[in-house]
Amino acid sequence: MAKHKVDISGMSTANIKVLSNEEMVVLFKRYKEGDLKAREELVHGNLRLVLSILKKFNKRTDNMDDLFQIGCIGLLKAIDNFDLSHNVRFSTYAVPMIVGEVRRYLRDNNCIRVSRSLKDIAYKTLKLKEELTNIYGKEPSIEMICDILQMDEIDILLAMDALREPISMFEPIYNDGGDTIYLSDQLEDKKETINRWDAKIILQEAIDNLKGKEKQILVERFIIGKTQMEIASEIGISQAQVSRLEKNAINNIKKLVK
Repeated sequence: MAKHKVDISGMSTANIKVLSNEEMVVLFKRYKEGDLKAREELVHGNLRLVLSILKKFNKRTDNMDDLFQIGCIGLLKAIDNFDLSHNVRFSTYAVPMIVGEVRRYLRDNNCIRVSRSLKDIAYKTLKLKEELTNIYGKEPSIEMICDILQMDEIDILLAMDALREPISMFEPIYNDGGDTIYLSDQLEDKKETINRWDAKIILQEAIDNLKGKEKQILVERFIIGKTQMEIASEIGISQAQVSRLEKNAINNIKKLVK
């Protein structure tokens, strides 16, 4: 099957009629009055909308048939919940619902398994971010999300990072008109030795043994990239105290890995 050509009951979607806004209004009024035939016409009249959205995801799955079905579920939800009194075009309302349904499917069927606890934190964060964006008209800061969810920033960032799509080693990253450079070309082409694995394990154990603030400061300084002043303001201590705790943490790690 071609990626953007879908057959439904033997009929190509390329030949399906696209409904005008006026036709949509009439059909929605009929559907709200209980006419299920109108619902069916609304579905078939908006399949092109689903296909246009799926074009954005065609590199993230090999099974466009399944993805099309998921997109149709989003379309059905949009049709069932659409309210003409909102005075917006149906496509404006439906696109976020279809995209959301497709993204949820791709996240839940990711080949890399993510723990349920991480997924729960990420989904709560995404839902809260959407709600706050609708209220304030802009994306909320990570600090605001942390305050509302009562979670540490690092936990939320790790959960969100876990849901990112993996990148193929053969993903092209640069092309100046000559030979294409792929991600695999930039990867180190030698196996890690047992000693390097041992070192990683020892280092991880050393970090895990740090006290709460010391561990938090190291993570925010060297993983997230915050300054000492930013960390001091966040946890309510002076910059000098942050510097001292950072040095203590590094010294403690050095002692443990020797």
